[in-house]
Amino acid sequence: MLRRGGCCGFPRRQRGVTKVPKESGLPLSYSAAEVAASLGCSEWWVKEQVRRRRIPFMRSGGGYRFTSDHVREIFHILEERPSPANAIEGEAIPRRRTAAQPVRPVASLRARRPRRARNAA
Repeated sequence: MLRRGGCCGFPRRQRGVTKVPKESGLPLSYSAAEVAASLGCSEWWVKEQVRRRRIPFMRSGGGYRFTSDHVREIFHILEERPSPANAIEGEAIPRRRTAAQPVRPVASLRARRPRRARNAA
C-alpha cells in the first residue's frame, strides 16, 4: 500500500501561512521563514532582528509571527533612499579624512615581574 503524507496516513502538518477562513476577519500571519524568503535573507537573520527588537512582530505559541502590516513596515524600515542633496548635486559624499591626525609618540611597554618573583623577594 502506498502511503502519502505523514504518520498513519494522516496528512503532514503544513507550515507557513495560518489557515484562517476569509469571513473571520482575522489577518493572515506569516512565519519567520516566509518573511525571510520574501526579503531574500536567512531565517536566522529575521529572528535575530526580532530578538534585538529592530523589526515589528507578534509572538504566538512561543514563535514569531508576522502580519502583512508587519511585513510592509519591515520593508519600509529596510528601505534606503538617496538623500535629496546628493540627488540634486550628483556628487558623492567624501569618505576620506581631510586633515591628517597628529602622530603622538608611542609609549614603550615593559613587562612586569612574575608574581612568584615579586612574592619571593
